[in-house]
Amino acid sequence: MKKTGSQKLLSCLLTAVLAAGVLSYPANAASANAEATIKLRLLETTDLHTNIVNYDYYQDKATDEFGLAKTASLIKQAREEVTNSMLFDNGDLIQGNPLGDYVAKINPLKDGETHPVYKAMNLLNYDAGNIGNHEFNFGLEHLDRSLKGSKFPYVNANVYVDDKDGNPNNDKNYFTPYLILDRTFKDEQGKGVKLKVGVIGFVPPQIMNWDKAHLEGKVIAKDIVETAKKYVPEMKKAGADLIVAIPHSGIGPVEAGANLENASYQLTTVEGIDAVLFGHSHSVFPGPGFDDIPGIDNQKGLINGKPAVMPGFWGNHLGIVDLTLKKEKGKWTVADASTKALPIFDKAEKKPLVDADPSIVEAVKEDHDHTVEWVRSAVGTTTSPIFSFFALVQDDPSIQIVTNAQKWFVEKNIKGTEYENIPVLSAGAPFKAGGRNGATYYTNIPAGTIAIKNVSDLYIYPNTLKAVLVNGTQLKDWLERSAGQFNQIDVKKAEEQALINEAFPTYNFDVIDGVTYQIDVTQPAKYNIEGKLENPEANRIKNLQYNGKEVKAEDKFIIVTNNYRASGGGNFPGADGSTIVIDSPDENRQIVIDYILSQKTINPAADNNWSFAPISEKVNVTFTTSPDAKPFAENMPHLKYLSTLESGFAKFSIDLSQSAAK
Repeated sequence: MKKTGSQKLLSCLLTAVLAAGVLSYPANAASANAEATIKLRLLETTDLHTNIVNYDYYQDKATDEFGLAKTASLIKQAREEVTNSMLFDNGDLIQGNPLGDYVAKINPLKDGETHPVYKAMNLLNYDAGNIGNHEFNFGLEHLDRSLKGSKFPYVNANVYVDDKDGNPNNDKNYFTPYLILDRTFKDEQGKGVKLKVGVIGFVPPQIMNWDKAHLEGKVIAKDIVETAKKYVPEMKKAGADLIVAIPHSGIGPVEAGANLENASYQLTTVEGIDAVLFGHSHSVFPGPGFDDIPGIDNQKGLINGKPAVMPGFWGNHLGIVDLTLKKEKGKWTVADASTKALPIFDKAEKKPLVDADPSIVEAVKEDHDHTVEWVRSAVGTTTSPIFSFFALVQDDPSIQIVTNAQKWFVEKNIKGTEYENIPVLSAGAPFKAGGRNGATYYTNIPAGTIAIKNVSDLYIYPNTLKAVLVNGTQLKDWLERSAGQFNQIDVKKAEEQALINEAFPTYNFDVIDGVTYQIDVTQPAKYNIEGKLENPEANRIKNLQYNGKEVKAEDKFIIVTNNYRASGGGNFPGADGSTIVIDSPDENRQIVIDYILSQKTINPAADNNWSFAPISEKVNVTFTTSPDAKPFAENMPHLKYLSTLESGFAKFSIDLSQSAAK
């Protein structure tokens, strides 16, 4: 096509302008844009609970499933994959297993000594750490002494010095509330760029209840979200280009509220916070269980649009937040983000995904060896045997010690709260009671000394303690659900009848201590094996009493249990996750250990608070257990050994015309 005169003139002018460089595109323009982009990886550990070595002190053997020695290998791999990274710890570090107990109680840390957790963590070049609620378990003196061994700084914004006047406006922080860390990162073109990274930490205000004895009159704790709203603008004013919040707090109710224990969801709505590295709940985010919460993107790991991660507990995961930062109008913003929690162990394949870092293991070898020696030693004395041979047919000492410990823990921690005057009951189930695991799968601890590692026989699951508020009707139905453990006995039959429904999981046979009751196995089960209501009119639970008085429908009780049960595990009436009043991250197993240590001598003998309702008709009822039960049965006139089966189990008869209850 021929150009017109005007087109020729325009073409000439454009050529001249370009030649003069007036409209030339800068050769470094692409580079200039790229310089405004930084890829930054944030790494998080949380709830290590002194699990530095990959060692299970309760089972007294090495493990591939947890331990900072394993996580350290993931940390090094994650760093090698990127140019820029930072590493943070969320807290609950110095308490939680026998190593922490040994350093705090058995051979207490002295001034000038380095806590073993820091002997290991100082090798990993953490950028900062946060204070968790369990940091206060051994008192402020031990905490302060421990922190002196850390080569990385700590933050906490919502714990203040108690001014003794009850002044809610007291602004004297006990810890450094936040930090502005000056860091130089490489941008996408390899150029060094200076950034000011703000880091702020929080702990549940409930520490004032949980560790009242250690903290009252010394410190006070304030609301997490309100504290963030106070300090984040201050951090921005101080020049923070990026703000990372490290709340030792999980995801609780979406609704806002004052002094929430689990406030990480609400924290993501605070303007100015760019990323949230959270913990406390011993869960994994992003991960199962978070899909249906509004505002959560469980694929990218975003909460209300903010990147967030929670990497489990005991070092079983490493939290990773990958940020793309861009500078726009002189300010750095998060242009894109994704998060993930990397496991150290493949549960499906049952295989380790990384090896233990030998430098971490070596750093704490001496402390670890001392701890192993200790857990093999006596921590208390039991005045009677602890066994689970008859846990399904009568009140049992292996359950009794657990329920005693749980009750002790909760009654101690609700003093001075709104729940102090509500009766505390305690639920426990037989975890080791044969079944599919065979005739040797029972607890059998003789009277006398008891070692810490024996406690793994009493509580084999890593559950955490929870307590629910129920009424009298829910309490009775809870027990009705448990009573599905038994087959219905036909009083008209002369032939042998098996008492135990072998298809019913024994961990769903809850015994509730603190009340007395009987179970009438001539009645049909009210609930089926899955916990669904099947026979509404059935009534197996008889004579349910508290302090010798009949339990009424409107009576209120706190039932202490575990996270599985309280959150709906087993489909128990009154336990669907909505009735939890005590949401503790403390492990039930550790609580049993603490109970034994505090009591020194324990009497786990069953108190016979439950029994079978006597059957007047002559029936032939049997059950199976371990052959090792025979010597104990000799002193129990209602039980009689019959034979040992090819399966390895021993068959016993039980006289249901007798009642063992008080």
